[in-house]
Amino acid sequence: MLDIAAGLKPSARGELEITDVNHHYLQQGTLSVEIMGRGFAWLDTGTHESLLEASLFIETIERRQGLKIACLEEVAYRSGWISADDVRRIAEPLRKNR
Repeated sequence: MLDIAAGLKPSARGELEITDVNHHYLQQGTLSVEIMGRGFAWLDTGTHESLLEASLFIETIERRQGLKIACLEEVAYRSGWISADDVRRIAEPLRKNR
């Protein structure tokens, strides 16, 4: 993907656009698409404002649901890559954090 991005020209907004990368894969016949179901969200973070909006959205979901979003340790545990003991060992130094 980096070779593709290196060959792109910035859009009118002065940014490289993910849709241009997608178009490249479409032209090659290698684009794979999945419809995101309920519970998924696409958060554009290309500007300072949209990055702040995304972080506030994540904070709200995590606080209200009591779950972490994109917690690598949870993904690794649920995928069987690390054990419950590994999770406890990793978490121990962070015990005083929320």
